[in-house]
Amino acid sequence: MKIRNVLPSALLFFAALNVQAADILKPFVLASKGAGTVAEKAEQTKSALTGAGFNVVGNYSPYADAQILIVTNDELKKNAAASEHGGFGLAQRVAVTKVKDEIQVSYTNPVYMASAYRMKGDLSATAKSLETAIGKVEEYGAKGMTAAQARKYHYTVGMEYFDEPSELAEYASYDEAVKAVDAKLGSNKNGVSKVYRIDVPGKQETLFGVAMKGSGDNKAMDDRYLMSEIDFRETKSTAHLPYDVLVSGPKVYALYARFRIAINFPDLSMMGSNSFMNIMAAPEAIRTTLQKTVQK
Repeated sequence: MKIRNVLPSALLFFAALNVQAADILKPFVLASKGAGTVAEKAEQTKSALTGAGFNVVGNYSPYADAQILIVTNDELKKNAAASEHGGFGLAQRVAVTKVKDEIQVSYTNPVYMASAYRMKGDLSATAKSLETAIGKVEEYGAKGMTAAQARKYHYTVGMEYFDEPSELAEYASYDEAVKAVDAKLGSNKNGVSKVYRIDVPGKQETLFGVAMKGSGDNKAMDDRYLMSEIDFRETKSTAHLPYDVLVSGPKVYALYARFRIAINFPDLSMMGSNSFMNIMAAPEAIRTTLQKTVQK
């Protein structure tokens, strides 16, 4: 075969590889890493986000040297309103984490989350806004999957899909449910407390973010404990937190932890060190604790 015939074929092959790589989505985006303090970098990040049109609705420090900003914007709200249980995709989480002598700024990947939560739009504009505001070094957190794979994801046979959330409670109406859940989370019972609340415009859905602190017999639901087991890689996935509770109509839901944890850590091994086996008690501990907290 002549060289002039080989070159076009080779170029097409490498172009196909590039397209394939671009189609692979990962759960988190590393925005930057470098010197500084968590407090300074969090304030700089918050300023950049608000300047880019994001509304910072809450912040959460689950443990020392970590701060998480929860943000939303018009595209997220519009997409949530158009999607079934779209409230789960109403917020993005931006984390500032100290790792040794380095500060990492990272965030949930909106395009990945849009697919994982089966939303109508792909949130590419929100992804671009985050990249412009605070940067993008790389996507990380898993080998990755296509948008189609993320939309039908479950960890393994017998484990829950996105459309199989836990029903935690039911009230007489949406208004009653929101009022009750807001009050109950505000009282910090069972180690569960409110981090933020966002209402979906024009729709009877409200998303709450919750901090979970447990010890002793209920250690399995504790945010710090869970992350110590599963967030063990050099580039941290702190933006996995906080957990979510969705009021949709008169009912209160949470994504079951075997989906909610796995969608952010899909490459976590089933057994061995830093595996799902180590947190085997967590899914039910989270479900029952949330249920006790928000039920009538």
